[in-house]
Amino acid sequence: MTETTNIPQIRFPQHGDRRVWLISSGDSPIGLSVARQVLAHGDCVVSGVVPSNIVRDENRRTYFEDFLAEVERDEDHGWKDRFRTFLLDIRKMGECQAAVAEAVNLFGRLDIVLCCTSQAIVGSVEELSASPRTLSLVRDQFETNYFGPVNIIKAALPQLRSQKGGHFLVLTGITAHLGTPGLGVYCASEWALEGFCDSIAYEVAPFNIKVSILQCSMEICILTNLISSVPPILPAYSASENNAPLFRNILDGLVSRLPQASVASESITSSETPATIAITSPNSNSENAEKLGPFSSLQEVVTMYAPFSAAHLEALTLETVHAITAIGGHENPPSRHIIGQEGVAAVKEKLKTVSEELEDFVQSSYSVNIHESTAEEEFNADIM
Repeated sequence: MTETTNIPQIRFPQHGDRRVWLISSGDSPIGLSVARQVLAHGDCVVSGVVPSNIVRDENRRTYFEDFLAEVERDEDHGWKDRFRTFLLDIRKMGECQAAVAEAVNLFGRLDIVLCCTSQAIVGSVEELSASPRTLSLVRDQFETNYFGPVNIIKAALPQLRSQKGGHFLVLTGITAHLGTPGLGVYCASEWALEGFCDSIAYEVAPFNIKVSILQCSMEICILTNLISSVPPILPAYSASENNAPLFRNILDGLVSRLPQASVASESITSSETPATIAITSPNSNSENAEKLGPFSSLQEVVTMYAPFSAAHLEALTLETVHAITAIGGHENPPSRHIIGQEGVAAVKEKLKTVSEELEDFVQSSYSVNIHESTAEEEFNADIM
C-alpha cells in the first residue's frame, strides 16, 4: 500500500467583488503557480514578464508556455478574459507605472500587488569586490531585489490610495532575518527591502493599504530564480581551509544531485547568453571545474537556473503559494509571516541567541546610567 500525501486545499480570504492581482514576476515558478490558483478562484491577473528570463532557460520557457496553453484551453471559466501578460522590468519605473495603468484600464482597479522578483548573487564579500564585473553584480543585486520592488510599490501606491484600499505582498526569505555565509549581498538586499516595507506600512495604513512581508525558506527564492556565482578566492574560501558553511558549496552539492543537472550543464554550454555574462560549463574539460562543482568556476561568473522539472518546482513552491493565497487581500493580514516549519525554527533559534547574548552583556548596557548622570550634572549646575 502506497503512502499518500495530504495536500491542503488552497484557501482564500473571504471577499465580495472579484479582485485584481499584479504579479511582478509572472514568468517565475511562484508567479505562475499563484496566477493559476488566482484564476481558478475567479480573480483577475496581470503578470509581468521579462522575455530574456524565459529565453535564457529551456525549462522555464516550457513551464511558461504550458501555462499560457492552459489559459487558452480554459474556455468554461474565462481564464483568458481575466489574464494578461505585460512586459515588465521592475528596475524601470516607467514600466512599473505602465503595468499598474494596464491593470486599471483592463479591470477597473488594482487590489493586490505581489512582489516576487528576485535573483541571487553567490560569493563572499571579498570575492564580490575582486573585479569590476563582480562589483557590477552587486549593483544588479540591489537593482533587482531592492529598487525593483520599491519601484512597483511606488508605482501602485497612488492608485491604491485613491481607491482607499489595497494590499502589498512582498516575498523575501528568512535570509532577511539570518545572515548566511556566501550570501552577504543577497541578505543585505532583503534586509533593506524589509526595512523599507516596515516603514512604509505605517505611512500607508491611514489609507487602508496593507503591507505584508512573506519570508519563505532560503531555498525557495534562490532555487526558483536566477543564480550567479562569482569565482572563488582559493584556498582562503575553499572548504578545506574555511569551515564556514559557504552557500556556494551547498549549491554545488545540491545541484549536482538533481536529475536534470547534466541537461542543464549542456544547455549552459550551448545556449546563447548575453556578452556581459561569461559562463564556464560544469562539464568542461577543466579538472578544477569538475572537482569544485557547477558554481565554482575558477575564472568566470557562472549564471544559471537550478535545473528543476515543472513537477519539482510545483512541489517546492506549494507551501509558499498556499501562504500567498491565504494572506493576499486579507482584511487583517500579518505584517510579517514566516513560511514553513524550518524557517520558523531557524528564526526562533536566532532570536534565542540574541536574547542570550543580551543577558550575557546586560551589565554593559547598565554600566552607565545616563538619566541619573544627567540629573546629577543638572543639580550640580543649579547649586553652583
